[in-house]
This record gives sequence, structure tokens and C-alpha cells, in this order.
Amino acid sequence: MHMELTNLTTEQRNQNSMNLDRSSTYEILTIINDEDKKVADAVKAVLPQVETAVDQIASALGQGGRLFYVGAGTSGRLGVVDASECPPTFMTSKEMVQTVMAGGNAAFFQAAEGTEDDEAQGREDLKARGISEKDVVIGITASGRTPYPIGALKCARELGAYTVSLTCNKDSKISEIADCRIEVVVGPEVLTGSTRMKAATSHKMILNMISTATMIKLGKVYENLMIDVHASNYKLKERAKQNIMEITNVSYDIAENVLNETNHKVKPAIVMIKAGVSLEEANKALGKSSGFVRDAIDSLL
Repeated sequence: MHMELTNLTTEQRNQNSMNLDRSSTYEILTIINDEDKKVADAVKAVLPQVETAVDQIASALGQGGRLFYVGAGTSGRLGVVDASECPPTFMTSKEMVQTVMAGGNAAFFQAAEGTEDDEAQGREDLKARGISEKDVVIGITASGRTPYPIGALKCARELGAYTVSLTCNKDSKISEIADCRIEVVVGPEVLTGSTRMKAATSHKMILNMISTATMIKLGKVYENLMIDVHASNYKLKERAKQNIMEITNVSYDIAENVLNETNHKVKPAIVMIKAGVSLEEANKALGKSSGFVRDAIDSLL
């Protein structure tokens, strides 16, 4: 086990930061910044694998499936952050994108690092979510050898779900059991083994890509505007009105009135204005177009 860990890229010493303890504050920050610049290029190198994952996830969610992020420690927290943003940003249900985290929800606030070593618990925690062949499960682990997400991915595969591994080491253990392997190699950390740094940054970037690109493919974006935003507070209501104004060229007052009529749902408001139809007609067209606004408008013109 010792040799296995020390051979991982994420556990190697970074030759560019060997003198951290003798560096000035600015020098430390420069070293970190220079290493962070390498992350985007490492992510770019795995875009074909991310593309495969997105297409599979969009297809699954479009047919009533769910997406699960599974991880321990920082990896689990990244999943929680991304999943929690989907309902307000894209008006998804809380069930559509979920996180299964070692140690449960409490581990988000207080480290429970020992739980990551329990493969059987990862299996049981995922199984408890009622996984089926309709779902997609992403196991997140910088090292690629964390037992908890490995157990979860084994369970997912046995139950017929599509599996994705997200790691920062080549030919990792978790990749062996994944249908799609995303291995974003960012190199040794500035602070040896502290994968909350470059490794976590790369994974956050990829999770952003996965959730955003998936929702675009599900019709939740028009041009580059959020049109399925859950307008639950003042800021989001104002953003919803602004988006309607941008797309339809109507005044603030008209956007506000139509948005009120749709109970603050942006999609039918856009269709109503663009096609000059009632709320009932707009909703019917959106239903037929699977929620794609452009298609709904075209069907009414």
C-alpha cells in the first residue's frame, strides 16, 4: 500500500516548490499561481472523455435517469457544491443530480477522512439510493484508489448504471471499473499530496463542464442565457426579467407582467411573447418540444 501511494503522480514532490519554507509570501503565491496555470491545459487534454460523459449523462437524464457524484473528503464536497447549484440554476428536481459522500452530509462541514477507506460502505450508500440502469454514477477521487467511490462504482456497474471515473492519475484503480475514464493529470501539488489544490481545481472545472453542458443539451439554455432559472428571490427574478427582455426585446413592464402570469417561469414567458400565444398554448408547445424553446416557438409560427 505504501509503494502504491508513493508512486501516484498526486503524491510526488513538485520540483518547482522545493523551497516553499524559505520563500517570501509573494514567491509562494507566484509558485502556486504558476502551477495553477497548468490545470486548464490538463483539462483540455481530457475534453474528448468529458464529451463522452456529457453525452451519456444528457441521454440518461432526458429519459428520466439521475446523475450521482460519489466521493470522500474534498472530492465529495466538490460533488455537493455542483449538485446543489443545479436546482436554482436549471430548475431541476433535487433528485436529478445528487451527491453520495463518505460520512454523510455532516462530512461536508467537518472532515471524516477515515470513512473514505470503507469500500463496502460506498457500495451500500449508493445502493440505498435505488440505483438502476437508467442512472449515471461518477466516482470522484484524486488518487484514483479511494475505496469508498470504488465500492460505489462497482455497485453501480453491477446494477447496470453507466459509470464514470474522475481522477488525477493515469491507469488508476477506479478507472478499471468505469465505462468512461477521465484522468486529468495535473502533476504534483505545490504542497506535496494536498490534492485540494490543483487536483480539486481540475475536478471543479470538469464538474462545471459536465453539469452545464448537460443542461444545455436538455434545453435549459437559450443562446447563453439561463431560461430555466428558479426565480425564487429578488436577484433571480430580476435576472429572469432581464433574460426575457434580452430574448424578446420587450419592455421591463411587459417582461414582468408575463413572468407573473407564468408564475415566474421563463420558458413559457419567452414562447408566449415570441409566438404571440397564451400560456396554455406555450406550455403545450414546450411539452411537445421536450422543453426546447426554439423548437416550441418554431412549431407555433
